[in-house]
Amino acid sequence: MLDQRYRWKNKQIREHVAVIDGNISPTMILKNARFLHSTLKKWITGHIWIFNDRIVYAGERLPENLTTCEVVDCSNYLLVPGYIEPHVHPFQLYNPQSFANYAAKTGTTTLINDNLMLILLTDKKKAFSILRELRHSPVSMYWWSRFDSQSELQGEETVISHELVKSWLEHDAILQGGELTSWPKLLDGDDLILHWIQEAKRMRKKIEGHFPGASEKTLAKMMLFGADCDHEAMTGQEVYSRLLQGYMVSLRHSSIRPDLPVLLKEMKELEINQYGQMFLTTDGSTPSFYKKGVLDQLIRMAIESGIPAIDAYHMASYNVARYYNIQHLHGMIATGRVASINFLESESNPTPVSVLSKGQWIKKDGVVFEHDHKVNWPEYGLNQLQMDWELEEEDFQFSMPVGIEMTNDVITKPYSITNDVSYDILPSDYEDNFLMLIDKKGKWRINTLIKGFAQHVQGFASSFSTTGDILLIGKSKSDMLLAFQRMKELGGGIVLVENGNIVHEIPLPVAGIMSSESMEDLILQEEALTKVLKDRGYMYDDPICTLLFLSATHLPYIRVTPVGMYDVMNKTVFFPTIMR
Repeated sequence: MLDQRYRWKNKQIREHVAVIDGNISPTMILKNARFLHSTLKKWITGHIWIFNDRIVYAGERLPENLTTCEVVDCSNYLLVPGYIEPHVHPFQLYNPQSFANYAAKTGTTTLINDNLMLILLTDKKKAFSILRELRHSPVSMYWWSRFDSQSELQGEETVISHELVKSWLEHDAILQGGELTSWPKLLDGDDLILHWIQEAKRMRKKIEGHFPGASEKTLAKMMLFGADCDHEAMTGQEVYSRLLQGYMVSLRHSSIRPDLPVLLKEMKELEINQYGQMFLTTDGSTPSFYKKGVLDQLIRMAIESGIPAIDAYHMASYNVARYYNIQHLHGMIATGRVASINFLESESNPTPVSVLSKGQWIKKDGVVFEHDHKVNWPEYGLNQLQMDWELEEEDFQFSMPVGIEMTNDVITKPYSITNDVSYDILPSDYEDNFLMLIDKKGKWRINTLIKGFAQHVQGFASSFSTTGDILLIGKSKSDMLLAFQRMKELGGGIVLVENGNIVHEIPLPVAGIMSSESMEDLILQEEALTKVLKDRGYMYDDPICTLLFLSATHLPYIRVTPVGMYDVMNKTVFFPTIMR
């Protein structure tokens, strides 16, 4: 679908029919193909005719007209539909285009993307222009419409307004509302969220939940409110509970929740052996997680756990397409569908040797083809950060009685600050670091301490955060200031400073949140950052998610947000932000 109302214009559809009649040659024939037929749920052998980006025939016939046709002998391959990732956060240092390009190489050719950063970082008109621009990619991209910011913003009702949500829901690229990170507000009586859910359902669009640890009672309530799917099952019993309530269950394996082996094992123990109400997701993992692939690595786990291969492939294609009502376009190798097909060496190896997406070779016999021109992000309002303000000495005052203690990569709890923190450089034997969240426009700040991030970090700055505001962490106020200044010079990014020297940096010139580099280069940069932080005491696996979730109020227990230090469980502000 490009700059037009329908996927194919009338003239194009007439051409597709003319191919069947032999009046026009197909552009490609996949000859002698053994392929997965998702309706019949079996492998069949035949020939697949493709005209530009569409499968125009799949069956036993060969075309008579081959005048302008690429003929590919598929005798040595198994063909499966291109994989569909249903839950993408396309801003985890990478950007929507760089992630799509990378994912397609491993067979994931359709993405359903979170729109949160487009809402927070640019206006609606420019955001919709980005969606239109990305439709020219050989990767198929669809989107969600968020109902909340995932943090506590000042004036959130103007940032995520009724008019904005309505416009997003009406957009034809939007397949669902959510994810519902603000579901506690819904339970507490927020009728605006319920109205948006009702509107999404009226438009025949899905609602994605976000219900970690939810009881059976809560799951039932959320189903009544309109939720259709949830990706937060962390045990086999939680998978069972969601299936029992009628949910589509998204089995997650991500950088902070690598749950799939446990889920598959416990599902088997519970004798869950029907997979039509399940699909797979990597839930917007950070770059280095994808070194082993995208959905192909999850399909492999499923097959190795004993799930029948056809079911495993359906969990990454047909089940997703059927759930989102896009099976007329995706998730099947059959007449009329978009020509996105993976070529496998064997049923047990889901990483393709060749990939077709929208009828274009992404990879052929292991050789990757480059297609996309780079999106000009500044054209759509996603510029380098321009901050015309400076930090002052008074900004580095830390007198808060309560700090934030990390218990893992993303869960935090409050603790009482008992150490003397009146130093310019905290003693090295302190577990605490200074922590600041500063408005990217320089209007406010919140200062506290953090325990458990990395005890020996001197100065660390990040424009990557849930809200796009600036995080500063460290033992040394002067090194924190230098890291901040270097981050400004980069136009946004992540910077680590020690004793006045820059140790490592990752430029994030796309609105201070995303890199313009390829995924391959970004993986190396992220791995280097993780190493230098672990060398300085970071005890966990995913510092990028730590940075993202320090301001995210959908996980317990305490967060720094634009309104101040926030108690997630009690929905109250401990200490408000300080105006500068």
